[in-house]
Amino acid sequence: MEMNTPPEALDASFDLVARQDATDQAVEALRTDVDDVKSRLDRVSRAAARPVLEGAAPASPELKGFVDGYLRMGREAELKSISGAVPGDGGYAVPREIDAMISSRLRNISPIRSIAQVVQTGSAGYRKLVTTGGTSSGWVSETAGRPETDTPSFVEVAPPSGELYANPAASQAMLEDAAFDLEAWLADEIAMEFARAEGAAFVGGTGVNQPRGFLGAPTSAAGDSIRPFATLQYVGSGNASGFDTSPELRLIDLVHSLKAGHRQGASWVMNSTTLAEVRKLKAADGSFLWQPGLMEGQPNRLLGYPVVEAEDMPDIAADAFPIAFGNFRAGYLIAERSATAILRDPFTNKPFVHFYATKRIGGQVLDSDAIKLMKIEA
Repeated sequence: MEMNTPPEALDASFDLVARQDATDQAVEALRTDVDDVKSRLDRVSRAAARPVLEGAAPASPELKGFVDGYLRMGREAELKSISGAVPGDGGYAVPREIDAMISSRLRNISPIRSIAQVVQTGSAGYRKLVTTGGTSSGWVSETAGRPETDTPSFVEVAPPSGELYANPAASQAMLEDAAFDLEAWLADEIAMEFARAEGAAFVGGTGVNQPRGFLGAPTSAAGDSIRPFATLQYVGSGNASGFDTSPELRLIDLVHSLKAGHRQGASWVMNSTTLAEVRKLKAADGSFLWQPGLMEGQPNRLLGYPVVEAEDMPDIAADAFPIAFGNFRAGYLIAERSATAILRDPFTNKPFVHFYATKRIGGQVLDSDAIKLMKIEA
């Protein structure tokens, strides 16, 4: 017996086949699109992997003409040589490298601070009392009266002071774009300049808005018991323009003009020009007065005392004081109000940033018996 399929079932079967065909076509189209996207991504990845110069511009007309004319069409083309020597011929493409460490000329810094007495003060009105005479005493018998003895007298020392300042400026763009730490470099430069300026003032400062150097003190040939307080004693060289025929004798006189107690920490102070002359001096037996340090780190010595080079000391000349000898720890006082303060000011002069640095410092001879000078005179 034969079974007949209803027309509704045949229509449903045909519709299912049509839907399956449509789905297959959609999947195939999607695969094609995916393959196309993958191909484009591969090309983009290869292009991104190529090194690109920052700020590179599109190909120049000359380069485009070379590609179209010579590589594609076979025509000869005239091209300029590529060179880094000329900016337009390729020099712009060569990166510049700047050393982050900046070299500078060596500046002489006075060592007086290292051998003098330095005190930190809390105010600008720093004062120090110095006694000019000790308490006297006397001998008496067991039953004798005790008369009054002399009492010490005092002198007030007020080191004149001044304010060091520096106010360099740098543009904000320079601070942001420089290849090194510009702020730290400026701070180091300010510190070096302050050290140089204060060292010069400790030697020859006038005392007007700055420390009074020990060479700015009054001088006299009189001894310690006769000379007025705060006046330095000097010993003549014996020659109006330099040393006499027996300079070692003058140097020995200078050493022993200093009290024995001060000689325990005394040192010579002179500049390198004077030191070059002193190193040539010989004693009567032909031996050099100069004695180099026997071990590394030990100072060179002259007549047994260390020599300190201070380039702010004057050269050998008529009426000059090129050599100082003394105990500077007892003889010269440095009163420092505060350490160097730096204020960063980006507002006053836009677009420049100012670095305003200040330091208040004073100085003066403390004990005039502790420092002696040699004067070039007949």
